[in-house]
Amino acid sequence: MMRVLSVASECAPLVKTGGLADVVGALPAALAREGVQMRTLLPGYPAIIAALTDSRELSQIDDLFGGTARLLAGQAAGLDLLVIEAGHLYQRPGNPYLGPDGHDWPDNPERFAALSWVAAQIAAQGAGDWRPDIVHGHDWQAGFMPEYLRRFGVGDIRSVLTIHNIAFTGPARPDRLHALRLDPARFHSEGYEYWGQISALKAGLIGADRLTTVSPTYATELMTPEFGMGMEGVIRHRRADLTGILNGIDSDVWNPATDPAITPYDRPAGKVPNRAALRAEMGLPDSDGPLCVIVSRMTHQKGLDLVLESLPALLDGGGQLAVLGSGDAALQSAWQDAARDPNVAVRIGYDEALSHRMIAGGDAILVPSRFEPCGLTQLYGLRYGTVPLVALTGGLADTVINASPAALARQVATGVQFWPVDALTLRHAFSRLCALYKDDQTWSRLQQNAMAQPVGWDQSAQAYAALYAELTATE
Repeated sequence: MMRVLSVASECAPLVKTGGLADVVGALPAALAREGVQMRTLLPGYPAIIAALTDSRELSQIDDLFGGTARLLAGQAAGLDLLVIEAGHLYQRPGNPYLGPDGHDWPDNPERFAALSWVAAQIAAQGAGDWRPDIVHGHDWQAGFMPEYLRRFGVGDIRSVLTIHNIAFTGPARPDRLHALRLDPARFHSEGYEYWGQISALKAGLIGADRLTTVSPTYATELMTPEFGMGMEGVIRHRRADLTGILNGIDSDVWNPATDPAITPYDRPAGKVPNRAALRAEMGLPDSDGPLCVIVSRMTHQKGLDLVLESLPALLDGGGQLAVLGSGDAALQSAWQDAARDPNVAVRIGYDEALSHRMIAGGDAILVPSRFEPCGLTQLYGLRYGTVPLVALTGGLADTVINASPAALARQVATGVQFWPVDALTLRHAFSRLCALYKDDQTWSRLQQNAMAQPVGWDQSAQAYAALYAELTATE
């Protein structure tokens, strides 16, 4: 059986700030069906330490970036975990990355260098009687792992780095080279130097044996200046080692036929009571137009400012909108102002159960992102027969079939795409959506097609397993 160590800074349902956690939490079970034994290495945040059962100490670490630590093994949420218990690094309240003031913890470079350091130690020495064949890191928080594998002289273990969002590069000042235990000789443009700073992400991009990202289209986009965030040259250099593998969703957690948060259904007609319940909960009046939903972070990337600018086109077409999210303070305030319209409802914050009720009760789900490596909410929408309206970018382009005349004629369309990502085109997309909704037969076909789309992990797990097999076959 193939043994893989997954290295990540968050993992659903234990600690989650975004889609990265969902992927890390879902991969082990999906890969187990492919004959891969995956253990997940996580920082010992309070929530993870509290959830750990059957825990046992595997080793002690005398100096882990400023203090002592222990490597624990145990289970939580059905996952086999390896956990770094290091109070000086991880025993902090709230968000894994941000302090109470909303800014990054100043020692984040060391906190996540420690994660990569322990991963390399496990590759070199094993964790108890278990030693991985492959170390699979996720995003910049695991980016130093290939550097430390080199430092430990590990030559028989292969490494993979998955780019979930290249916008986060893990920067640190050059005067931290020694503190981060990095080889100064590799601080240059062909190493981990990035615009005069250390970059944990670039260290992973240049050092990992293989790179993956979370959709085929995003893999292509990363090689362009528009999407590469200054790393496009590195990605182009490594393009032969880069694979785009679509994320999936947990089809047991996201299953409209068994979802405890909603009135269950297995066909589009079952959405009717959920739609009525959502309107009542959000204080929206009855309407003959489409009830649209947004479940998103409120950031520039997610395009919620474009929705605000284009909103009259949706409302004039008879549509309604329910929004759940938080983020940029100015966007939050603007959305609260928009909710003065009786056909707009806004909840600031995040509520997992409410997100299920919104996706079950909505007719359409909006994902107007300026860039989107994969996206999960459109997959939830497909699963629940909630027609996605998405920007033509990244994983949104790979997972939604646009309701073009040809796709409608062949009865294969699952949603509405728009490009370029601007307010004018989005207004046109809203008009298309409202027109489609008024055609009962066409809308029903869109919903049926959406619910029939494969959105689970089976195909993606097979792709990861094939990648792992290829890597170990080349040893």
